[in-house]
Amino acid sequence: MAQPDDRELDPGDLLSTLEVIEAQPLATRAEAYDALHDTLARRLEAAPGGAPTP
Repeated sequence: MAQPDDRELDPGDLLSTLEVIEAQPLATRAEAYDALHDTLARRLEAAPGGAPTP
């Protein structure tokens, strides 16, 4: 199972990651989407200015 990591994801990498996730069984897909969410959230928080506060 492909897991996203904290490396720089360009739009092509993100689309490839989503295609790999979508090809997996439902339970595995849910875990992969959760991991992708965590990765993207960490990147957003690490970006200059951080994540906007609600």
